[in-house]
Amino acid sequence: MSEARRATRNRRGGRDARRAGMPTVSVSSPYIKRKIPCFEVLDEEGLQIIENNADTILEEVGIEFRDMPEALEILKQGGAEIDGVTVRFPRGLCRSIIQASAPAEYTQHARNPARNVQIGGKNTVFVPAYGSPFVYDIDKGRRYATIEDFQNFVKLAYLSPSLHHSGGTICEPVDIAVNKRHLDMVYSHIKYSDKAFMGSVTAPERAQDTVEMIKIIAGENYLDPDSGRPRTYATSLINANSPMTFDDTMLGAAKVYAENNQATIVTPFILAGAMSPVTVAGTAAQSLAEALAGITFVQLVNPGAPVIFGSFASSMSMQSGAPTFGTPEPALVLYVMAALARRLGVPFRSGGGLCGSKLPDAQAAYESLATLYPAVMAGVNFVLHTAGWMEGGLAMGYEKFIMDADQAAMMEILLGGVDLSENGQAMDAIREVGPGVHFLGCNHTQNNFKTAFYRSPITDNNSFEQWESEGSLDHAQRCNARFKKLLNDYEAPAIDPAIDEALLAFIKQRKDSMPDSMV
Repeated sequence: MSEARRATRNRRGGRDARRAGMPTVSVSSPYIKRKIPCFEVLDEEGLQIIENNADTILEEVGIEFRDMPEALEILKQGGAEIDGVTVRFPRGLCRSIIQASAPAEYTQHARNPARNVQIGGKNTVFVPAYGSPFVYDIDKGRRYATIEDFQNFVKLAYLSPSLHHSGGTICEPVDIAVNKRHLDMVYSHIKYSDKAFMGSVTAPERAQDTVEMIKIIAGENYLDPDSGRPRTYATSLINANSPMTFDDTMLGAAKVYAENNQATIVTPFILAGAMSPVTVAGTAAQSLAEALAGITFVQLVNPGAPVIFGSFASSMSMQSGAPTFGTPEPALVLYVMAALARRLGVPFRSGGGLCGSKLPDAQAAYESLATLYPAVMAGVNFVLHTAGWMEGGLAMGYEKFIMDADQAAMMEILLGGVDLSENGQAMDAIREVGPGVHFLGCNHTQNNFKTAFYRSPITDNNSFEQWESEGSLDHAQRCNARFKKLLNDYEAPAIDPAIDEALLAFIKQRKDSMPDSMV
């Protein structure tokens, strides 16, 4: 080996060793305790206008609750007016019902109690992307997702300190029958992670299966001895069928979870211009009306059941009709909806890390940050789609997941605010160094250099020559190597063999009870 090559290898080895020993982010809590204020875009008068318009929608236009007579009866008993499947709510009714019982915060329990997350208030929880039928990596390209892909992403979320939650349908495992795959997905969350997770919502009986599996893992801890109510182990996504419609699938799943004191995220899913007006104020008013109606239903089913006010609004190309991400209008909607949720007094969910790009490229990066940053600044409590989202949600990207988890780690530090401790003020360092001298060798710098600044495990800040000697890798290639290393080094969290056996027996019993179906 030449001296030049030996020197290059030695330099690289030293850098790699230093990099390996450098902490990326210090996580002292399983969720983020926000220490900076929320950003507001509307004053009191503006928010009251939106609230008044939402009440008008509920009172005059109404919300359809389709194909579930039981839901109509529940709402009627709660004071709503029923006209066929259209439900109209007297002004102020929804707000009064919600504020009388819906909790401002709740604990979602994890299999590992150290991973419990507190949802609501000044807390933020980052959650992986949800619902993609495809996956993507730069080696194999775009393809239908399998249960192996699903398990891989559960493992990656488990290994990512900046992701506080395992998520739900991270991708759709199309190699398993539709009516059975929820069992494998929930089991994968339980088996390959010990973080909190989301349950199935594609049918009421699948929601019930989730509850039964929760009972197995919780055991004697399922019921809170003080309240006698079930502890909350699942937070699950209930989408409105916008505009101003709920269907029996979502309502049925919501009812099952509410009855069992499991949390639901009631979310209008809106493509502005198609499923809502094109304006920010119009979209916000409609979203608020839909969310109020859905949350009211949950509280009437079981007063006090934990619920999250959700909002998902994207803009669209008026030329093609395709959804667009990272644009300013949805960010404004997000800021408004977060403020409205705080006024209502319930936790808030929105999306972050969204993009329309088909590749883990510059478009993916800037669009994702342009959706994640508003979510962080607005005070979102449950940030769904934090990591992995590509192609408008159609694909879950391996490299993209790594990119997004890195951004989430940075946001965690931002939300930690400014350290005003004696060490943070650094007056001893300023006195020690004085004018005209650098701080590199002072005691304060030496004591803090390992934790002073966030250091990304995937970005390159070396010289051109160093970068070139290490293979001239672009960002996607570095993320590719990173996810492969994480999966290669993965070790599953411990699980009680008796619990695992009981879960597998339940899954077998449920699968054997029905033929495969694609619906």
